[in-house]
Amino acid sequence: MEIPLIKDVVVICGLAIVVVFVCQRIKVPNIVGFLLTGILAGPHCLGLVKHVSEVEDLAEIGVVCLLFTIGLEFSLKNLIRIKSLIMIGGTIQVGLIIAAGTLLAYGMGIPGNMAVFFGFMLSLSSTAIVLKILQQRTETESPHGKLSLAILIFQDVIVVVMILLSPILAGKSSSIGMDLLDLAIKSVSILLVVVVSAKWLAPWFLYQLARLRNQQLFLLGIVLVALGTTWLTSAFGLSLALGAFIAGLIVSESDFSERALGNILPFRDLFTSFFFVSIGMLLNISYVVQNAYLVFTAAAIVVMVKFITAGSAAIALGFPVRTAVLTGVALCQVGEFAFVLSETGSVLGLIDKDSYQLFLGLSVITMLATPFLIASGERMASLALLAPLPEVVRNGFSRGGSMEDAPKQNNHLIIVGFGIGGRNLSQVASAAKIPHVIIELNPDTVRKEQSGGLPINYGDASTSPVLEHAGAKQARALVIMISDPSANRRIIETARRMNPALYIMVRTRFVSDIDYLYYLGANEVVTEEYESSIEILARVLRKYLIPQSDIEKFVAQIRSNHYQVFRKPVYESPTVSDLGLELSETEISSIRIDPGFPSAGKSIRELDIRGKFGVTVLAIRRGTELIANPSPDEQIHDNDVLIIIGDPTKLACLNDLFSCGIS
Repeated sequence: MEIPLIKDVVVICGLAIVVVFVCQRIKVPNIVGFLLTGILAGPHCLGLVKHVSEVEDLAEIGVVCLLFTIGLEFSLKNLIRIKSLIMIGGTIQVGLIIAAGTLLAYGMGIPGNMAVFFGFMLSLSSTAIVLKILQQRTETESPHGKLSLAILIFQDVIVVVMILLSPILAGKSSSIGMDLLDLAIKSVSILLVVVVSAKWLAPWFLYQLARLRNQQLFLLGIVLVALGTTWLTSAFGLSLALGAFIAGLIVSESDFSERALGNILPFRDLFTSFFFVSIGMLLNISYVVQNAYLVFTAAAIVVMVKFITAGSAAIALGFPVRTAVLTGVALCQVGEFAFVLSETGSVLGLIDKDSYQLFLGLSVITMLATPFLIASGERMASLALLAPLPEVVRNGFSRGGSMEDAPKQNNHLIIVGFGIGGRNLSQVASAAKIPHVIIELNPDTVRKEQSGGLPINYGDASTSPVLEHAGAKQARALVIMISDPSANRRIIETARRMNPALYIMVRTRFVSDIDYLYYLGANEVVTEEYESSIEILARVLRKYLIPQSDIEKFVAQIRSNHYQVFRKPVYESPTVSDLGLELSETEISSIRIDPGFPSAGKSIRELDIRGKFGVTVLAIRRGTELIANPSPDEQIHDNDVLIIIGDPTKLACLNDLFSCGIS
């Protein structure tokens, strides 16, 4: 029996492979390829896909998977940490764009109530596209990444209020007070469910599943939590995306978040592809061609207005102009939930057929432009910094103090970023009496730590005035500990130009960044990707009993060559070939002598462990005492731990015999 949806999925997958492959060859983002796939396969172009509604259902699953993984990686603690960004930044951005969109629509001759609804639709950005691109660029933890996420969360919540207000705008409802009260009750109920589930229910439920050691059951449990929470929030009238994000937050508070993330990632990548394809299917090519000037002009105006409003929200929150520009380009498109809102408007008569097609056209165009706009964000930020802006706009402001308050020092250390790494480095520097200054871009963190007397100041370290106020010209070293690749490059370039003798160390995630960071002027680049590899490698070599001195030489060789050993297909380092595995068939193990075993009370000579099993007792741990190289007459006591070296197979046999009790 033929299932029509399977045919459509096969067509989409086949066409997407071809289109995305071509896009990758010409260095066009994958998201654009999926949108183009939808345009080509949709009913308004080639008409290859017949069951568009079913594909849209798959796309909804993609949004759920994407927001669920974002919630998994975020956690409730991080959400609480950016609550001011969500409430203040979201309110400013949405409020400004609604006002601007209403004026724009009203100027085009659209009636007042319909103009306000048009502003509603323009205020929503694409959570799926923005977060997907930020993840690919590893910028979700950057200042503009966090601010973008905060505003997107606010938009996903406020869309429910907009839907409730739509009947009022259409003149078909007068119970807005009751509707808002109902929404408030539902929101409080959802909040209580989240807190209780995150603290007690989800950890207990996932622990019970993990105890069974059944991968399929655990996966089903994760799907149940994700889809169940999404369904619950949807039933309460909230958006699917918000429900999925809440589900991720709930699971993130358990000990199984990493395992859950690994299970859901393949589904996320598959179904988000269907999401972008389904968006492309909505575009009516004929309408766009016939009204090209109107559609592209409207799209350009929308992008500009959304860029300005999002950037204004960032500046109002105290972020520097660079963060404002990057946030603006990230949020300048019209989002997927605007389509949901537009359907409500169509039913209520707030948007006619032609306006709907215009809205669809400019929405898809802004989505197509988003990857290119985000990619050009750094260049736009550099141009913005050349403008004669006020200092408070250029470098931002902090409620906790400014860089001008920093004490003047010489030969000191500058730490950029106060995450886990920056905090640990600051503690060590304080213990070692090393004078240091911290530069941080989170105003709340600065205010909190300054009250405790920490030498931390607010500012964007990629700008010259902030580094100058921190004393970069007189500093001895600069350590960059932030997760923003583009900002890292700008900080290195600016600091090196300011102080040629400054020792600059930078942390980066990928080894592909190393050469360029050294080119810009970094003295040392620490790569998370390969430092973890080196640590694993060293532990493996210790397992095979390679001498520690040889391991240290090998690790030093890797670092001195800037990880070239890992980056070349043929290992050329002589240190690698010199590593011998003379003891590769030898293993060190430990065996505990439980009370009541016949072996207790006998000496090593009496047990004849070497003669019977061909292994040697290296040491005996007895309580807190370690007896190294024990004599053959040393007696074995209850609860002793024998440290034994020998062939792994013989050690296993010996362990089995001890567990049964040997005599």
